[in-house]
Formats: sequence, C-alpha cells, structure tokens
Amino acid sequence: MTQAGNSQRLMVLYTGGTIGMQATENGLVPASGFEARMRAFLAQVPERALPEWHFCEVLPLMDSANMTPAYWLRLSEAIVRAAEQGYTGVLVLHGTDTLAYTAAAMSFHLLGLDIPVVLTGSMLPAGVPDSDAWENLDGALQTLASGAPQGVHLYFHGALLHAARCSKIRSVGRHPFKTLERQRLTQHRQTLPAELKAGQARQVANVAVLPLFPGISAQHVSALVNAGVQGLVLECYGSGTGPSDNDAFLASLNEASSKGVALIAVTQCHEGGVELDIYEAGSKLRAYGVVSGGGMTREAAVAKLQVLIGSGLSPEQVDYWLQQDLCGELAE
Repeated sequence: MTQAGNSQRLMVLYTGGTIGMQATENGLVPASGFEARMRAFLAQVPERALPEWHFCEVLPLMDSANMTPAYWLRLSEAIVRAAEQGYTGVLVLHGTDTLAYTAAAMSFHLLGLDIPVVLTGSMLPAGVPDSDAWENLDGALQTLASGAPQGVHLYFHGALLHAARCSKIRSVGRHPFKTLERQRLTQHRQTLPAELKAGQARQVANVAVLPLFPGISAQHVSALVNAGVQGLVLECYGSGTGPSDNDAFLASLNEASSKGVALIAVTQCHEGGVELDIYEAGSKLRAYGVVSGGGMTREAAVAKLQVLIGSGLSPEQVDYWLQQDLCGELAE
C-alpha cells in the first residue's frame, strides 16, 4: 500500500467509537482488532495508491460518550509524538457523539503543529448494512494522501470541515455534522505565546457549560463556583443576553469573576454570534465579568477554556486570549 516515490507517512490513531464497535448482549461496544479489518478493506482495491501508514490504538478504547479532557491530553500527546517521528499526517478514528468536541480540542491543543490532522468516524459500525464507516475512512485517508492543508479538520461524507467551527446536529443519517453559520470577525492573528503551542505540558481544567433559561438563578452559578469550576461557558440568548433585572444572578457572576473564574458568552442560536453591547441585557453581563465568545461554538469555547486554563495562564491572560482568534474559531 505504499506509493512508489511517495515520502508521505500517515499515522492512524484509533480511539474506539462506533466505527469499530462489535455487538454484545448489552449493545455495541468498542473493540480491538480494527487494524486487521481496515487492512482487509483497503486490500480489496489494490490499485489505490496510498502512502505508507501505521496503526496505533489509543487506550482505553471508548464509546465517545465517555470522552474526557484527560483523554484529549493523551490524544494530543500521541499526535505530537507522531509528528516528531516524521509522520506527515494523522488520521484519528473517533466516535461521533463527542467528535466535534474532540476536533475543537485538538485544534487548540495542536496550535502550531505543521502537519494535517483529520478526524472521522461513522454513524454505523463497519461491516453492517448501509454503514458509512468505510466511505468515511477511505475518504479521510485519500484527503490526507492528496495533501490536506495544515491544521485540524473533521471529515465526514465527502466534506472536510473546520474542526473548531462544527457541531453534531443530527443523530441519524450520513450528514450528522455541519459547520455552523456563526458570526466571523476580521482579526489579525496574534503571535502565540510559548505556553499555547503544541507539545506543552498541560493540566485538565474544571470547565462547565451553563445554558441560560427562564428561571435561571444565582444558585445555579454559585453551585458551579462552589464545585471549583475554573471556566464557565454561558450559553446566552440571541446576541448574548441574559436576565439583566436579576441582581442576585448578576452578583453571582461578579463573585465568580472576582474568584478568577473565566466567564465566556456564546449564543444558543445556530447562526449569528454574541455582541454583548447591543442590548442592556448583554452589556450588563460584560459589566459583571463576562467576555464575548463572538461566533464560537459551544464545543470550541469548552476546548479553548480547557487549553488556556490548563496551560497555566493568569485570569487576565485567559480573558485576553479568549477574545483572540487562535485557529479560525473566531475569524475567517
């Protein structure tokens, strides 16, 4: 499967997920042995020219519903190690439930890495009727082989998506992922501090998401702060509004900010973004320590907070870099 004269070397990292699951009496579970199945599939079309590739399981294999930020650290370390070993591209096989979160996380964990990384998976296991597994795997491999651009991407059903801009919007079918039509900024990308570059040691941060809803109270925020949350994504209404007449709620945000908790607002809407100064109900959030997430998705905001806080930046630095475009999550 090595193309003559081709110096490319690809690493395939298998994390589990539906693509390689096997049926048990309790339902589908992640299973080892996928490399042999993958090689058998690719051998069916021997005329297809692929670069040299190697396979590695990232243990423990898991249903992506069990994905954690600690696993993101192991996965990013494996990708950096592959780059250091001379691999020219990395394919990550992953379950779809949290694929958009992991794709966004890798976008921030691998800032500055000079090889392409593509994540894919499937809605049905390889080998079952009407499965999308092999078409996604083959398409992702072909994309890497043909020269995917540097950076992190999500590949699904023929589309190469920006890893920090997409979400899973369907639980069935061949098109579960979509790039959300969020607000984009014109912004000069800043020079990255050393702490944010790929390969740096990081800790897992305590990050949470709190959707706003009618009846939300100070107790909801305080419960998270008392649980030790370090970063909080507020999923706000519309262009970034919240209950501006609830003094206790606003005070709870102020208390969280004063304790060093990073507060970022994203919109609950699929389109548009946050502009906190349009309405008083948004400008009050800013006055109490909330920063604008612009057009960032929930997945990107969670991942970005994980990396900024986990890199040991000060609260002031976290607030600053939350509002700067690092990998296309905010700007074109």
